[in-house]
Amino acid sequence: KRSGSHTLAHRSLRFRGLSTSSTGQIPFYGAPRPESSTSDGASSTLVQRLAVAVQAATTALADPSRADAVAALGEVTGHVALQSMRDTMRNDPVGQQILRDRPIVSKETLPIDMEELLTASSTNPTDDKDITFGQAYGSFLQGHGFDPDDRSEIKYIQDDELAYIMLRYRQCHDYWHVLTGLPPTVLGELGLKWLELLQTGLPVAALSATVGSLRLDEKERNVLNQHYLPWAVRMSKQSSYLLNVYYEKEFDTPLVELRERLRIEPAPKSSD
Repeated sequence: KRSGSHTLAHRSLRFRGLSTSSTGQIPFYGAPRPESSTSDGASSTLVQRLAVAVQAATTALADPSRADAVAALGEVTGHVALQSMRDTMRNDPVGQQILRDRPIVSKETLPIDMEELLTASSTNPTDDKDITFGQAYGSFLQGHGFDPDDRSEIKYIQDDELAYIMLRYRQCHDYWHVLTGLPPTVLGELGLKWLELLQTGLPVAALSATVGSLRLDEKERNVLNQHYLPWAVRMSKQSSYLLNVYYEKEFDTPLVELRERLRIEPAPKSSD
């Protein structure tokens, strides 16, 4: 259990720096994603993209745990949705800044030291109203053994800005687990995928949400339909657009405060 003094001692996890130096110093969020290149053989024609889509869909449907197939399918089917996502980001001042800065989520580029983050996150953040977003994120990573470097790179999107938006979408996934309080269980992932689908319109989110639901038993399906799905619909209407949040600048913000500002209600509790 966390004492009040322990909470205060770790409350202010300071950023390494918040500005880009004119001398060429790498900014606090890491170097921007480099310009894309098609020299690695990534598909560039409609026929090639269709072949990738068919192969990836077949693999993903047979085994939804194949993250490589799901990632490839998301890239070759997401062009229209990504354009809409870009429009939404360009129409928001924070979204514009994210598109300019192109922050990358990795151990190397996190705005606070990873070891300090994990040390300060030794208790369950949902039980502590004073916990910061950064501490909650560290606790989530530590509690589930996750690594921020694990997200797949982009291979099949040639437009550099759309490629970054897809990467940002992937890399923010764990941030959204923390914001919503959804656990990385089958039901928790499905609840989050429904919210992602309703906010982004990405076909791969629809595939994950629908195909994943087929693998639930009757009790789990009832929890999804009666609790998580209505919550996801409500949050999609009332919350801020989650890609227009500069999470790297919110690590010192109390989690409760950030949720209130973004109009995010924690997801219903489940015994899953």
